[in-house]
Amino acid sequence: MRASSMFASRDYRHLFAAQVVALFGTGLATVALGLLAYELAGERAGAVLGTALAIKMVAYVTIAPIAGAYADRLPRRGFLVGLDLIRAAVVPALPFVTEIWQVYVLIFVLQSASAAFTPTFQAVLPDILPEEKQYTRALSASSLASSMETLLSPVLAAALLGVVSFHWLFSGTTAGFLASALLVVSSRIPRAKPSPRARVLDRIAAGVKIFVATPRLRAVLALDLAVAGAGAVVMVNTVNYVHDALGLADAEVALLLAANGAGTIVVAPALPKVLDRLAERTVMTTGAVVLCAGTAGALGLSAVDSGAWRWPVALGVWAVFGAGVALVLTPVGRVLRRSTAPADRPAIFAAQFSLSHACWLLSYPIAGWGVTAFGFTAGWIALGVLAVGGTVAAMVLWPRHDPEVLTHVHFDVPADDGHLADAEPTPAGGWRHTHAFTIDARHRTWPTARALQKT
Repeated sequence: MRASSMFASRDYRHLFAAQVVALFGTGLATVALGLLAYELAGERAGAVLGTALAIKMVAYVTIAPIAGAYADRLPRRGFLVGLDLIRAAVVPALPFVTEIWQVYVLIFVLQSASAAFTPTFQAVLPDILPEEKQYTRALSASSLASSMETLLSPVLAAALLGVVSFHWLFSGTTAGFLASALLVVSSRIPRAKPSPRARVLDRIAAGVKIFVATPRLRAVLALDLAVAGAGAVVMVNTVNYVHDALGLADAEVALLLAANGAGTIVVAPALPKVLDRLAERTVMTTGAVVLCAGTAGALGLSAVDSGAWRWPVALGVWAVFGAGVALVLTPVGRVLRRSTAPADRPAIFAAQFSLSHACWLLSYPIAGWGVTAFGFTAGWIALGVLAVGGTVAAMVLWPRHDPEVLTHVHFDVPADDGHLADAEPTPAGGWRHTHAFTIDARHRTWPTARALQKT
């Protein structure tokens, strides 16, 4: 199967379709949740939405590592279908809530299921598409699907809002989750390769330990912070900015979110070819710089109180945000894949999911409560600090020269271990060899030039 023909795989087609329909349902719910918050809380909608999204992040941070620890112990197809059905059962209750606390409870249940679904789904892709180029294009297609959802579901929502109440948008989410479950059922998903770690706590901590020990993954975490800082402007503050600062209606909320998706959709299709020529570090740090530029543009808009020109400029700024997110997030799966052994992939995908959303857990309250209390400018300055700080940290943490194959020395591996078959003894009593390096049970620390000199 050629790299360009990933859709020749029936299982991938069905799983991709499952992702798309669930995304579009979720997109409708995202628009509806923002409008529900505005209906319940008015000018304090940003604080309510910020709290709801913070609860979502708590669920993601706590549930995802546990799901990752059990991903190789459970039949993954049945697990994914069950989670889709849970989400489909919860969403219909949202239109009937009358109190803000009810929103918070339902969001926690809904997002707990999503927190278990997403890393499990992501960890399946490398097993279905083992070739590097196929997998890269699958990641781009996944990003493109997310972008299409961001672009088209708000437009669809805007059209529907012309004829029905926003409460009906939640029905689209339920239909999306049910359709996703049917498509997953029709797919053949191989069982995960079992983790060599027997203890549950070891499996939960494995992904985080790999992140901490791998320089390029520490940089990925910094980039997650940059995405969260800039992205919170879009996710939390769009509704209030359109209604309260621009004085526009619900339809313009959907259009501004669609502009954000348009920025991503322009960039995402080009990234597979770009990544054939440029390193992930170059593409991802460039995306972080673009996000910083978008935050600066938003700050400029917040400093102006009037002017019809603000609307077209806001559309452009939100599109810049979308482009930056595509540049940063599309290559992440490639970086995770080459930084881990196959048995550790569920753990590393779960760790990325959890740690990245820990960054959102920091940025969402700033965007929600901070903007509500101190205004757009002050809140967006704080989010800009997160974006710039994450960008600078990533450039420092990620070495420019970052080969997969590294020379290293073992001191604590028995000489008769088959792993040392090609190794040579060193004067200091170790064994030196070279291969594609990832953190695992035999390789607990990253090799450095200084450490090699001492052997």
